[in-house]
Amino acid sequence: MSRLGSFFTLAVLAAGGGAAGYWAGQRDLSVAAVVRSVQTVAMRALGGETEPMSSAGSGAVLYYRHPDGDPVYSATPRQADDGRDFMAVLAGEDVSFDEPADTTAVEANSGEREVLYYRNPMGLPDTSPTPKKDSMGMDYIPVYDGEDDDSATVTVSAGRRQRTGVKTVLATKTAIVRPVRVPGTVTLDERRVSVVSIRTEAFLEEVADITTGQMIEQGEPLVRFYAKEIAAAGALYAADLKSGAGKAAAGGSLQRLENLGVPVEAIAEIENSGKVPISVTLTAPRSGVVLERMAVDGMMAEAGETLFQIADVSTIWVIADVPEYELGSVRTGDKATISIRSLPGKVFQGEVGLIHPEIESQTRTARLRIELPNPDGLLLANMYAEVEIATGGGGAVVTVPDSAVIDTGDRQVVILDRGEGRFEPRNVKVGARGEDMVEIMEGVAEGERLVVSANFLIDAESNLKAAISALTSAETRP
Repeated sequence: MSRLGSFFTLAVLAAGGGAAGYWAGQRDLSVAAVVRSVQTVAMRALGGETEPMSSAGSGAVLYYRHPDGDPVYSATPRQADDGRDFMAVLAGEDVSFDEPADTTAVEANSGEREVLYYRNPMGLPDTSPTPKKDSMGMDYIPVYDGEDDDSATVTVSAGRRQRTGVKTVLATKTAIVRPVRVPGTVTLDERRVSVVSIRTEAFLEEVADITTGQMIEQGEPLVRFYAKEIAAAGALYAADLKSGAGKAAAGGSLQRLENLGVPVEAIAEIENSGKVPISVTLTAPRSGVVLERMAVDGMMAEAGETLFQIADVSTIWVIADVPEYELGSVRTGDKATISIRSLPGKVFQGEVGLIHPEIESQTRTARLRIELPNPDGLLLANMYAEVEIATGGGGAVVTVPDSAVIDTGDRQVVILDRGEGRFEPRNVKVGARGEDMVEIMEGVAEGERLVVSANFLIDAESNLKAAISALTSAETRP
C-alpha cells in the first residue's frame, strides 16, 4: 500500500470513527460495536465488501486496533501503553454495525419472537411495517409480539443500567421499628418521697447535723423533741403496765402512743424501764437524699408541720413529651433509650410505664413516664434527657427500602425488576415507616425484586412510553 493510500486510509478511519461514535451513542452500543462500525467504514472506503464475511480474517492488513477494543487505531504496527501489540484488522474480517445479541434480523428470522411493527426511536407517533430510518439516520425500534400489550413495561440495556446506577433489592418480611425521638426531664419517683413530721405540738430540742442535698441512711437520727401530749400518753401506758393487768389492759394507752407516731424504740423503753422518756428521737424512714430541711434547734413545731423531706433516688422517672401526631404509635411497654447531655457516652435503657390520659392544650403533647434504675446516683432530678422510643415492633410485614417508593403526592409507585432488563412500574399502598424502611400493604409480595436506585429515571421513561402509546392510535399501526 502506498504512502498516499495509507494517509487516505487513516482519514477514512477518523471520519468513520466519528460517525460511528455518534451513531453508537444514539443506539447505546458497546465499545465492541463501535470497533465493528469503524471497520465497516474502513471497508467501504477501501472499496471492499460491506456485507458480513467469514469471521476468519484473510487478505491484506487494513489497520491496527487497540487490543482491548478501545477506539484507538494505527496504520502501522504499534504497542499499547502496557506493551501489548495492537491487533491487525484484515480485509476479510467480519464487520457489522449491529450487536449480535440485539440483531433484529436474527430474532425476526428465528421465529421465536414476531415483530409487529417498528416505532420511531425518538418517541414520535410514527410507525412502520418494515425496518426504516428516521431523518437523523436512526433505526426504528422493533415492537415484538407481547410487548405492545403492556405499554408501562420498559426495557433498559445493560450498558445503560450500569451508567445510571440501577440497583435492586428483594422485598422482605420484617417488623417495622420506627424510633420516636422526644425531649424528656428526669424527675423523682413520687412513690419514694417521704415527709418527716410530728403529729402533735412539740419543742425541738436538738436537730441532727444534716443539710439539704445530703445522703442519709434509713434509721439515722434526725431530730430530738419534747411533746406534752406524748409524755402524758406515755405516763398512762406505764401506769397501766404497772397495774398488773398486763398489756391487755394497757391496749388503749398503747394505741394512743402509736397514733401520735411515737417510735417503736421509745415504746419499748417504756415497757422495759417503766419510765416515760423526757424526749423522743425521730429517725429517717428511708435512705435517700434530703430534699428539704425545715427543722431548727429550739423551734416550736406545729402538728403536721414538715421537718424533713427525703427522697429515695435509687429509682427515678423520666417524663417525656410526645407530640399528639406521634402518640398513636407509642404503646405501654415500648423500649426506650435515654441519653443525658451532661453524661456523654452514658445510655440508659427502660420502657414506657405509663401514658398520661390527657393532652396539654398549649403544646399539644402527651406525657409518658419511663422508669429507670439509678443505683449509682448519676441521674439527678430536673436533668434534661433525650428519649428515643422504639415503636412499631409488631408482627412481620412486607417491607422495602424508602428509596424504592416514588411518592408523587397522590399515589406511591415502585419499579419492579422483571429480569432481562425489563422494568414495570406498579402502584402500591404504603403503611408504617421505620428506619429507612417502609411497609407495603398492597401491590408487592415478598420476594419480588424492586429498583432502589435510578428508579425515577425508569419511571419517567415508563410514563413517556405510556403517553406515546396513548397518542399512537390504532390506525397508525400496520
